[in-house]
Amino acid sequence: MTQLNNQTLASLNGKLPIPAYRLAEQKPQIGIVHLGPGAFFRGHQAWYTEQALQFGGDWAISAVSMRSPDVSQALTPQDGLYTLAVLDAVQSYQVIGSVQEVLIASEQYSQVLARLTAASTKYVTLTITEKGYCLNSSGKLDLQHSQILLDLTGSSQPVTAIGLLFTALAARYQANIAPFCLISCDNLTDNGHKLRNALIAFAEQKDPVIANWLSQQLLSPCTMVDSITPATDDAIKAQVAGVLGVQDNWPIKREAFVQWVIEDILPADRPAWQQAGVIYAQDVTAFEKAKLRLLNAPHSTLAYVGCLLGYETVCDAMQDKVLTQFIQQMINDEIMPSFTPPAELDVRQYSNDILARFRNPAIRHLLAQIAWDGSQKLPMRILPAISDNLAAGQAIDKLAFAIAAWCRFIVKRYSENEKLIDPLAEQLLAVAAQCSGNADTDVALFLAVDAVFPPQLSLNKAFFSAVHTAYQQLVTRPAAALAAYAGVI
Repeated sequence: MTQLNNQTLASLNGKLPIPAYRLAEQKPQIGIVHLGPGAFFRGHQAWYTEQALQFGGDWAISAVSMRSPDVSQALTPQDGLYTLAVLDAVQSYQVIGSVQEVLIASEQYSQVLARLTAASTKYVTLTITEKGYCLNSSGKLDLQHSQILLDLTGSSQPVTAIGLLFTALAARYQANIAPFCLISCDNLTDNGHKLRNALIAFAEQKDPVIANWLSQQLLSPCTMVDSITPATDDAIKAQVAGVLGVQDNWPIKREAFVQWVIEDILPADRPAWQQAGVIYAQDVTAFEKAKLRLLNAPHSTLAYVGCLLGYETVCDAMQDKVLTQFIQQMINDEIMPSFTPPAELDVRQYSNDILARFRNPAIRHLLAQIAWDGSQKLPMRILPAISDNLAAGQAIDKLAFAIAAWCRFIVKRYSENEKLIDPLAEQLLAVAAQCSGNADTDVALFLAVDAVFPPQLSLNKAFFSAVHTAYQQLVTRPAAALAAYAGVI
């Protein structure tokens, strides 16, 4: 079958929306570099930029993978083109052309640095997951992180995103070029501020003059992003090939719902993202907290409890009436009381819409994939709600059940000799190896992992007791434990 690329693009006109600007004599030039070109970026920021390019401007994207060659190998033969399949009640397809090239930092370092230091590069966006920021449990740059130490002391090319960004910004300073605007699009609370502070902290170790320059000039807005984007599988590849009549090496699928909220501090020279639906807000924190607590916390809970019950996908888990009742109760009784939502948000409707999204049968979102990197996600998604509720004297039993389910999920991966995808995998599996099924010792071992649980929480007696009670019930009969917590006799 003929491959999707610039040469075959015109033949698709009329079948589905295509980036017509790719066929024009004068094409948009690169103005954005993106670090971490995974599925979410291609279904989210690249899609928003695709819509913005309809209004003109040199805002094409150079996508950069830090190490993995997979995306580059798939999309380079396609000139960066790929198909976005929106799978919901109504299905639609669109060819995305905003990504002009895909580079690999570890192999094409000079090209990546040239892109980052070009005066025409005005924005750098990131989806590198929480672990890519190399932060400690306080949310600050971990100066003892092995890779950060390597970038601080080594003479070779940077291995971290922080090191790479500093190198590029230092070169821009020397060339008297203003810093690019940095936009984190990861599910990390206060993401823009944490990224900015991490870069300045790194710069303070390397060159205080550049640190001072960055503290005065670097813009890094906080953001909130949302859209369920499962991993690409053979089924969607075949589905897209049937629609296009050409081969797409790596199409992307996502739900229809998509949201991007950006702190309103961007320069005036920006892509037409607002016309594409981006919300510019004075305070992103309230939107971010609503999303983390009403979407991400239930999502992670579904993942860990669902895996213990033997379910494979979110949609599968949502067919379990007891599990969905538990999730709804957790939202109503413990999550909603834990925060104040933004005035612009109908919190109950927002929550109902999220649960409806979880039930979408067209999106096959694997629970195991959502369960990845739990040690990084739980401190963002669930632990803050627990801390807030403890401080307010409110219930935490169901949230603690989710934490206990995560612990049992780790033990299950160890006992079944399954790979655990987590930056703390070695440490967590070592904990699991010591677990005997006795809640007294097992819970103490897990809560002692201070990279996940801060002392003020791990040493809290009410928290320990709540996790202990849930863990004890989950050890032998997960389904019965869930039923008890959901109030189903």
